[in-house]
Amino acid sequence: MNEGNMTHYDVLIIGSGAAGMTLALKLSKQFRIAILCKEEPNEGATYYAQGGVAAVLDEYDSIDSHIEDTLRAGAGLCHRDVVKFTVEQSPDIIRWLIELGVRFDTETDEGGSHFHLTQEGGHSHRRVIHAADATGKEIALTLYQQLSTYENVEFFKRYVAVDLITEDSIGRHGKRCLGAYVLNQDTQQVELFRATYVVLATGGASKVYLYTSNPDTASGDGIAMAWRAGCRVGNLEFNQFHPTCLYHPEARSFLVTEALRGEGAKLRLPDGSLFMHRFHEMGELAPRDIVARAIDHEMKRLGCDCVYLDISHREEDFIKSHFPNIHARCLEFGIDITRRPIPIVPAAHYTCGGIVTDLSGATDIPNLFAIGESSFTGLHGANRMASNSLLECMVFATAAARRIESQGPQKPSTLPVPAWDESQVTNSDEDVVISHNWDELRRFMWDYVGIVRTNKRLQRARRRVQLLNQEVTEYYSNYRISHDLLELRNLITVADLIIQSAIRRHESRGLHYTLDYPDLLAEAEDTILVPSNFG
Repeated sequence: MNEGNMTHYDVLIIGSGAAGMTLALKLSKQFRIAILCKEEPNEGATYYAQGGVAAVLDEYDSIDSHIEDTLRAGAGLCHRDVVKFTVEQSPDIIRWLIELGVRFDTETDEGGSHFHLTQEGGHSHRRVIHAADATGKEIALTLYQQLSTYENVEFFKRYVAVDLITEDSIGRHGKRCLGAYVLNQDTQQVELFRATYVVLATGGASKVYLYTSNPDTASGDGIAMAWRAGCRVGNLEFNQFHPTCLYHPEARSFLVTEALRGEGAKLRLPDGSLFMHRFHEMGELAPRDIVARAIDHEMKRLGCDCVYLDISHREEDFIKSHFPNIHARCLEFGIDITRRPIPIVPAAHYTCGGIVTDLSGATDIPNLFAIGESSFTGLHGANRMASNSLLECMVFATAAARRIESQGPQKPSTLPVPAWDESQVTNSDEDVVISHNWDELRRFMWDYVGIVRTNKRLQRARRRVQLLNQEVTEYYSNYRISHDLLELRNLITVADLIIQSAIRRHESRGLHYTLDYPDLLAEAEDTILVPSNFG
């Protein structure tokens, strides 16, 4: 139902990746659902995920083994109850995807035809089910194809959320979420979306770093909006750097899936020598934080621009059939991976922390949920194990759907919500401020808050982010908003939260490695930031 520039829905889902689309599919058709997409529906991290989904599907594997591997990778910070909750549902999630039509790879041997499972870093068994090296694309397209037939679901393309609307944000008593202000990029007008339930499925914040494997949409929007609205955030100091992204001036950090190492690819120095055996007993299959730190160490020690990932010893047909997209993409840059190693560097890949939620995705604000990479559930601890992320998206989307379903559609709030007011702002003639600050932010985050940290670097970053925040807050107050301004504002907020979280952790654990505190503390504790303490 539209009222001028206002739209009412039962459920407003901000984000159209695996988490958001799974939620929409899991809700009954009695709910009217709006899904906001920054660009096209599949322009997000899910679509570009290569590896697969971790799930217990083989008779030689077990739920307990998957749980223990996840706990080990998380370096003592995973919440065991959350890990158990997630892993136990993995077989059902895979069955559901197959029923929807997702085409996972199969193989045939003397035992007959069965799904091909690969092994990735941190896993003690082959348990990653995949669709060649483009699993995310296969899942995303299937989910979208299903949803396109649902008359109760409406996609809004090129819509960017500005801020959440809560009772207290409009001067009323209470915290309940009422909807969101949203920028229509085509009209450049801010529209008001009212909803009984609002779900943040906006992904992570890896765009805060100069080099990232993520698409341009990963700007921490949900985390920043939830923080401004009053939600706690947790463990944002744990930023996962994918160890192997293609190093080429024109490649824009194209990710090279961990599954290559699962199938025997070796990491080599420029002289061809192996080095991972010096850092971990699992070698190339060590958890991602260890592999990324080892590569970073060797690059700094040698002063080289990259190291190399070599799978050329495997059969040519095997490489082409299992990794067709990587093979084709590398060929575009003159690299035949069947004959020569791939130049690689680490790049920011996954935000392990986020908005604090319970097991149903509910946040601190009534009727506001967060699912997928934007959330902090306790699953990943200090380091996410490979291919647990798509699983988390779908498990917690299912849980959130059950919670919303149990409460049912409700009558829309009758509280009057003011339209977006831009009567006091003008068009900007200083967009150079946005581009300059954007570049500065991502560079100092890479240099000072990257794979290896120190107190001095973190304090430098803190001073710079405070200055940027002042400039952008003033800019936001005086000029009409734009897509780039909104993303920059959100990235500055999340960068500040990452830095503050890192400053508070006086140890090296998982993805947070600092030269000033190289040892583990005896007791593992989450880093929880509370907005009311920063007023």
